[in-house]
Amino acid sequence: MKNVVFVAPLFRETTNRYVRAFADLPGVRLGVISQEPAVMIPKDLRDRVHAHYQVANAMEGADIGHACKALQRSMGPIDALLGALEQLTIPLAQARAMAGIPGMSIAVAQNFRDKATMKDVLRNAGVPVARHQRVTSAADLWSFVAEVGFPVVVKPPDGLGAAATWRLESPEDANAALSRFQPSPSDPFQAEEFVVGQENTCETVTIRGQPVWHSGTHYLPGPLEVLENPWMQYCVLLPREADDPDFTSFHPVNTAALSALGMQTGLSHMEWFFRKGGKSVVSEVGARPPGAMIMPLMQHAHQVDMVARWAELMVFERFDPPTRKLAAGVAFFRGQGLGRVVALHGLDKAQEEVGSLVVDRKLPVIGQPKASGYEGEGWAIVRHERTDVVKDALKKLISTVRVELG
Repeated sequence: MKNVVFVAPLFRETTNRYVRAFADLPGVRLGVISQEPAVMIPKDLRDRVHAHYQVANAMEGADIGHACKALQRSMGPIDALLGALEQLTIPLAQARAMAGIPGMSIAVAQNFRDKATMKDVLRNAGVPVARHQRVTSAADLWSFVAEVGFPVVVKPPDGLGAAATWRLESPEDANAALSRFQPSPSDPFQAEEFVVGQENTCETVTIRGQPVWHSGTHYLPGPLEVLENPWMQYCVLLPREADDPDFTSFHPVNTAALSALGMQTGLSHMEWFFRKGGKSVVSEVGARPPGAMIMPLMQHAHQVDMVARWAELMVFERFDPPTRKLAAGVAFFRGQGLGRVVALHGLDKAQEEVGSLVVDRKLPVIGQPKASGYEGEGWAIVRHERTDVVKDALKKLISTVRVELG
């Protein structure tokens, strides 16, 4: 019997899918660490959670570590300590070190979480990355701009995707960023060369350092462009063609990057650019399941429960590589304006044109507040045997459905 502890800061719908996946694994005794009491665990799951420990801050390594030590007294030695959020990468590693639990070390977690460290490791390994610099002062930023020229991108070292990312086009933009971030040796930010190209992802299953399966998506358009243009709605497309040379040609780069960063067993999410002329550049890498609805897209395209497959991978280092059977894509509906959702436009027309292809959706609700993230207020997933049909359906969705805020 394996003792597995999963960190679920809050018992939300998505998080509960992961809790359920571990609870369903034969041969697993599941413990859960959360900021919420056990009564918040869904009723159908509560009896299958062997132990629960509530902490003040489930994103803090010390709190998780103390909880693990307490759980060890009732469960016995913990075989795996896991979480699905990128922000947990380092706290989980710290807790493993505190409680003597096997798994990703603090040093490897730092490689995946700190963007400057990540880029240094990759560049030293010969992996193509954008030129970059850790900025601890105004002088650092101006020196970097002098080297690469405008535009440049700045972001927190531990940012999530494109969140809190700025593109600087001019000295005025640079001064505004310096005023906002106020970089210092104790609070730096990351500056990077602005890369132009098709932005994609590469999801990889690795077992004991060896890649055993790949998947990949296109961002249409990239997250940074979406953040800079609040009126934009956007899509993520997972093509049916698993042997698309634009993706397969990147696999050696992906393998070299994961090896350099220290990936052993897990599902990773790599964002990368395909430049004109066929050159690829790695943007960022996460040692965790992907966001942006990519897990559901993989599930629909491969016709398997990817969350359950990830749980089995992380506990038993087993993964049965699924075959891609369909193309899938998600259209994100982003409200225009400020305030709350006051109206939805174009739903009837969208239903008429592509409704037969929609397999899942979460539509905005009148009265809900504007979303804080770039994924917007709602979404719809479509799938079909042909990639071009899915791509056309996504275009129709984002050009037809409009979310009005006010």
